[in-house]
Amino acid sequence: MKPLLLAIALALSIPSPLLAAEAAAPAASAPAWVAASNENAMILIKAQAQFSPEGFSFFGIPGYDDKVSDYGPRRTERFVAAMAQAKQALSAKLQLERNANVRQDLEIMIHAADEAAEGSTLSDKLTLPWSDVPQTVFSGMRGLLSDQTQPERRAKALDRLKAYVGMAPGTQPVTELAKARYLERVGDTALLRPTKLEVEQSLGNVDTFVDGIRKLFAKYQIAGADAALAAMDKQLHDYAAWTRASVLPEARPTTQLPAELYAFQLKQVGIDIDPQTLMRRAQVEFMETRAAMRQLAPLVAKAKGLSGIGEGDYIAVIRALKKTSIPNDQLEARYRKVIDAIDPIIRRQRIVDVPQRPMVMRLGSDAESAAQPAPHFLPAPLVGNTGQQGQFVLPVAVPNPDGTALQYDDFNYDAAAWTLSAHEGRPGHELQFTAMVERGVSLARSMFAFNSVNVEGWALYAEAEMVPYEPIEGQMVALQLRLLRAARAILDPMLNLGLIDRERAGQVLENEVGVSKAMAKQELDRYMFNAPGQAGSYFYGYSRILELRMETELALGEKFDRQAFNNFLLDQGMLPPDQLATAVREQFVPAQRTR
Repeated sequence: MKPLLLAIALALSIPSPLLAAEAAAPAASAPAWVAASNENAMILIKAQAQFSPEGFSFFGIPGYDDKVSDYGPRRTERFVAAMAQAKQALSAKLQLERNANVRQDLEIMIHAADEAAEGSTLSDKLTLPWSDVPQTVFSGMRGLLSDQTQPERRAKALDRLKAYVGMAPGTQPVTELAKARYLERVGDTALLRPTKLEVEQSLGNVDTFVDGIRKLFAKYQIAGADAALAAMDKQLHDYAAWTRASVLPEARPTTQLPAELYAFQLKQVGIDIDPQTLMRRAQVEFMETRAAMRQLAPLVAKAKGLSGIGEGDYIAVIRALKKTSIPNDQLEARYRKVIDAIDPIIRRQRIVDVPQRPMVMRLGSDAESAAQPAPHFLPAPLVGNTGQQGQFVLPVAVPNPDGTALQYDDFNYDAAAWTLSAHEGRPGHELQFTAMVERGVSLARSMFAFNSVNVEGWALYAEAEMVPYEPIEGQMVALQLRLLRAARAILDPMLNLGLIDRERAGQVLENEVGVSKAMAKQELDRYMFNAPGQAGSYFYGYSRILELRMETELALGEKFDRQAFNNFLLDQGMLPPDQLATAVREQFVPAQRTR
């Protein structure tokens, strides 16, 4: 679940009253108040509909499968007005609402409307609007053409493609609209240009995305698409040629963001402390985790028969473990063995409730890896789900701007499968998103409360819950990935505040964390242009959950029940840390005391 899904989480086209009712229908097990909350959510969904329909389509909101993002003129002005109107309607509902849960959801959505308007205004004020249109088109098509989407919805993929290329009634090619938005403001030299790194990477990915879209249409046998695919091919390559000629020469060589924009990025992902404080806390975590790895390294070396490794040399141990790599054609089967072993452990140790059905894991395609080069979880529809499951997607390479690719060695060995499966699968992302579908979490708490601190914090916490029950080499890799999360919370702010350069940050990742060149590139691209600020959410979210758990254990003493606590956290959806803590203090703790 990483940068792409963060972008997907909010946006959409106005449905009919019938479709609104369908979207608002709660799961069978949902409390009654969820229906009222979901009806309110349609106010904000409608307000955002015309701006980014692909996002809500991805999560199953009906009525948007043939719609595409709005690149029209005065977009920010129109968007801000729509958010103000939605806020006014939601505030009126809040004045009359008495149910505490519905009131909380209304407050979540009012905050979401304010934050969306703030972000759009800030971006318009500070940045020149260049868009990676090829990735936008690929992501929009992949959102429909997947095993997770019902066949009747996949049939809308051709309509969406025609809208992208201007072949649908009332549409213009998205490439021409994106160029127009860039050109109408390019004369303002005060606006921040896109980075040279991101523009070059975008240019290097064009053929991969075009090929990826064609393969999706072929795989799902979407008939009659030849003309639209040919138009897409030409338009995306023409857009790339224009980007190379007009955008790349003006692209900025540095990646540092203005302080105001970076501060908003942190707030948007849920980090509510200043970056200096985040860095200091993460530095302590880095040192403590590194010390633990040094203590564990000789035990792993002895257990695995690794010779010639110096005392406490955790990097040498990690690299030795990586030498026993798994071929790509065997990765899914080997990961499946670990995944199948995890569920019984979760049940036996009473960590959290898990579904009886197995989870889904697969390798990423070339185009998926270009769009999202890190391991990630691809959620199933949250609305109208008829049994579709989310997917743990494992890429095997990271694309370079020149069209070549760097190969991962970070995930294709047995020791790595344990903690990565716990993070992306169970009890991490897969369980969190599955719980939202099966337990009927409101749209406000699943879509509009969405924050990376909650999502990634839970997944890192899930890793930690599993560590004691993993083989010793799996524990070693779990600590390595925890070290990486601390490094992220140090390096992301440092890069964006101009306190370190890319070369030194890469050295930290490769030589002190022990990741591959491919992983280091993916990490640095994430910090510098793919999703600045997001990388610190793992460590910060994890630390907030640990703080809350310690507080709860102290409050309940012998009555503390880990399984009940973890289940309660999942029941709250994507609540940000402060609201999650309030729910635990005011609902969970009193209920447990009276058991």
